[in-house]
Parts: sequence; structure tokens; C-alpha cells
Amino acid sequence: MALPTLKVEIGFDLTDNPVAPFFKLDDSVQGRLDNTEYRLGGTLFYDVTDYVISVDVQRGKSAILSDFPPGECNVEFTNHTRAFDPLFTTSPFYPEIVPRREIRITSGGELIFQGWIEDWDLGYQASSDSVATAKAVDALSIIGNQTLDAFTPSEELAGARIASVLDRAEVSWPSTLRDLDDGTVNIAANAVPAETNALAYLQNVAASDPGYVFVTRDGNFAFRDRRKAPTSATLVALGEGGIPISDLQVTYGSELLFNRVTASRQFGGTAIASNVASQNNYGIRDLTINNTQLANDLDLIDLVVGYASLFSEPEYRFDTVSVVMNNLSASQQADILTLEVGDICSVSFTPNGIAPQILRYVEVREINHNVQTDFHRVELGFDETRYAPLILDDAVFGRLDVGTLSW
Repeated sequence: MALPTLKVEIGFDLTDNPVAPFFKLDDSVQGRLDNTEYRLGGTLFYDVTDYVISVDVQRGKSAILSDFPPGECNVEFTNHTRAFDPLFTTSPFYPEIVPRREIRITSGGELIFQGWIEDWDLGYQASSDSVATAKAVDALSIIGNQTLDAFTPSEELAGARIASVLDRAEVSWPSTLRDLDDGTVNIAANAVPAETNALAYLQNVAASDPGYVFVTRDGNFAFRDRRKAPTSATLVALGEGGIPISDLQVTYGSELLFNRVTASRQFGGTAIASNVASQNNYGIRDLTINNTQLANDLDLIDLVVGYASLFSEPEYRFDTVSVVMNNLSASQQADILTLEVGDICSVSFTPNGIAPQILRYVEVREINHNVQTDFHRVELGFDETRYAPLILDDAVFGRLDVGTLSW
């Protein structure tokens, strides 16, 4: 199959560049007062795909209990003509080869990354083989460099608290670039001191639910609470009987084994839950969660009891798989390109072709793209579907051995 079409665009303000498509006085085409094609100026997205050598996108996290780091994207451009040289005044993009320019990457018409360029790295060789690399990050990096003024919020659900922080003048994140779940528990009305890091506070609120915050492939600031409700209709099937996969990595061990869980509320109590059967089998494994933003001790108890149950046994997990887009049909490529962090997949695999087949339902926690002119590989990282609720009458998640009635 043909590769999905790659497109790389950068937001440049080329108002003063003579080659830019803006209104020009006394020009027979671009100087017409009634035209709607040529603007007076401002930032436009320019297609720079013809210069692209490779694209690497990394979005997600390595473990279920860690916070999401900012998504990253590195784009290598051929720079033989010095088009991406910030000092070359006759570049078609001069003087806009600077940090903090917006970049967006699409594949097959689907956004796979949207963010801001932080650095331009230029490499020159004696053979005149020149490469420019744009290093970009998503909005988590932007918010991670903002601090909050002192304020005291109202008691509210986690989703509402996150929205109120994003509304604050110090952050001022657009309401049109949000994708927030409601949350499942109330967050306390604890005073927030001045100079509190905005992202660290939002991650603390999300983890108290417990849920997580991240930035979607199309640039929305997202919050997912623990009450996910997948359906078989939206399930993406990977492996045998589904989309072909390669390089399947399985982990089975104690990295997520915890049978004594301690958690505290900021300015509140502490709760401890122990799973005695697990401790007898594997010894005591501690997990400590300090200074949650929960509003009451009952929710704190629910948190530690839930974690002591969820993490009480070693986990056999399909950790990562790779998908080679060259090998897929157009519909299969679309299924992979539209996957988002938090989506649910099934993975089917028969080790060495020896029955029985192993089937797991997994939650996407990591999406990485490596794109070159003749190649596109996607690596997906997974967590087990620990929180998926029982969905009545659903062919997959209505089964008692798949969905859960509570934690």
C-alpha cells in the first residue's frame, strides 16, 4: 500500500517578506481592494514538506503511575539552499527562522502533532550537505513554564478545577483547545500559594481523581478521569485477525506490584490500605502518594483501597507494538492515525504460533511516529485496562471478566 501523505506546516509571519502572499499596493493582482485571497499580513501556515528528510514524534508516558511529559517532535530539513538559516536574508522564510513558531504535522490528512518549535539546530559538512532540525514541544511545555498567582478555589470536581486554572490570567489557555472529562471526586478548596507551577498543580489535581492530563494530537489540553467507558464499536483490533503488528514486547514482573498503599490529603488525613494475600505471596511492596487534593477522607480511603486491589498482582502486559504503515490498507492506516492516548485496543497474539492465543484489552499510553520519505513506523505503548467499567449489553465490555463494576 501507498504511504499516508505527510504534510509539515510552520506558522510564519512573513508580512515584510516580498515573496509572501500578502496585499501589495499598486500590484495588479495582489493590490486589488476587493480580493479575498491576499491578507494585509500576519501569521500563516506554510507547507514546508518538500524540504523534509524525516519526522519523529514522541507522545505519551512510559508507566501508568507517572505524569505525562511534554510531547516532542523533531523534523529534519534539507538546508542546501540555506532556507532555514536564520541569518540568510534571502531565505523565503526570513526573518522567521526563530523559536516559538507553531508547527503542525499531518499524515493521511490526520494531525499527529501540533506544538511550538523551541530550537533550530543547524548542521554543516564540508561537502555542503546541510541539515536543519526543528525541535518542537506541545502545550504541556508551555504550561509547564507558567506559574500561578496565589488564589483559593472553591470545592469542585477535578474537571472543573482544571478548567478554572486554565481560565486564570496567568495561564489563559483557550477554551476552544480543551478536552476535559468531569472527574469523579471533589477537589478540596485548598489555598494555592504564589509561584506554584501551573502544570505541576494540574497534574496533582488530575492524579487525585485519579486521572491524567496530556495534550492531544491536535493540540487540545485534555483531562481523562478514571471512569473510562469504551465500547466494542470503537475498539481497534491489533494482531491476529486485526491490523498487522511487529516487534511485540511483553513485560511480566513486579514494577507495578504494590500491596501496601499510603496516601495523604494536603492539610488533611492519611489512609493506608494493605492487601494481605498479596503481601503473603510477594512480600510487602509500598506505594506512597503524598498531598493529594482530595476534599474528604472517604475518597482518600477509596483511593488507597482501589490501588491496593488494582496493583496487588504481577502484571503480564503487552507493553509495546510496532505497526509498519507501508503494510496496511487505507482504512487500517486511518485507524492507527486516529488513535489517541486513552483509546482502547485489543491485542491478539499466539507466541511462536503455539496455541492458545493470548488476548488482552489495553489502553494506549504512548504514540510515537518515525516517518521518512519511503517509510512510516508507529510504535504504540500500552497499559492494561484497569478502570474500564462494565457496559451492559456490550459484546466485549459487558462481559464480567473484562469490565469492572467499580474500581
